Amino acid sequence: MLKQRVITALVLLAVLVPALLHPNASAFQALVLLMVAAGGWEWGRLNGLGQVASWASAAVLAVLGALAWQQGWLQGHYPLLWLAAGSAWVLGAVWLVRAGVPAWGRLPLALRWPVGLLALALAGLATVQARALGVNFLLSVLVLVWVADVLAYFFGRALGQRFFAVKLAPSISPGKSWEGALGGALGVVVMALLWVQCDAAQAPLSLSLYSRLAAGGMGLVVLAALFLAAMSVLGDLVESLIKRSAGVKDSSQLLPGHGGVLDRIDALLPTLPLAMLLASYTNTVNIA
Repeated sequence: MLKQRVITALVLLAVLVPALLHPNASAFQALVLLMVAAGGWEWGRLNGLGQVASWASAAVLAVLGALAWQQGWLQGHYPLLWLAAGSAWVLGAVWLVRAGVPAWGRLPLALRWPVGLLALALAGLATVQARALGVNFLLSVLVLVWVADVLAYFFGRALGQRFFAVKLAPSISPGKSWEGALGGALGVVVMALLWVQCDAAQAPLSLSLYSRLAAGGMGLVVLAALFLAAMSVLGDLVESLIKRSAGVKDSSQLLPGHGGVLDRIDALLPTLPLAMLLASYTNTVNIA
């Protein structure tokens, strides 16, 4: 299993890194479109749709993405959209995690299916627009999620339930602990502060999210890092809840050793739109 995970990760990096760093953004946009469409296919399956309807879910997202690309919508400025998407994620994720696994099954399919496709479409748009703000900006958001996830695992293994008697969300993801989540959040704050210092020393071509926020004070950087770390955990929990409701371990087997696309991007679904909301804030108050 470990060998398979490593091979898949290397292949993904070999595809992602050149597309991310290429001066022409088209390759990266095409890769994002492919991932969003694959996520749409998995979303159909998680909602109990048949193969035809699941492929139709992928097609809907592919067509919408291609249309947005062709019409130039990817270059638009959408602060109100990010505010709406971010607010929906905060309120919806908190409610769903508190309500538990049974609440998901009680929601009608006519609501669950389009909302999930919309979340994927917005995450794709946010990814492309984050890349347009600069590789440094996009990486600062991606690395935040990775740091929160990796450190939560190690802190959870080392300190799980030593300080908190209960798990983070035992009925949804029994392996997650408060110690792990808090350890990941602490790591994210340290990373954000260090990123600001590195930006100041290196004078990069584009500012990271944290350097954009730093003009408003380092306290804002810390609060934003903690908030995004918390939302990355909620994104992960929401997908775990949906998989439990569907009775599956992984969203698919598209990525051998890693599960499916949704398993890899679940924490990014809320985090990227919220990062774009924060970027819109920095532009509004001219602290970028």
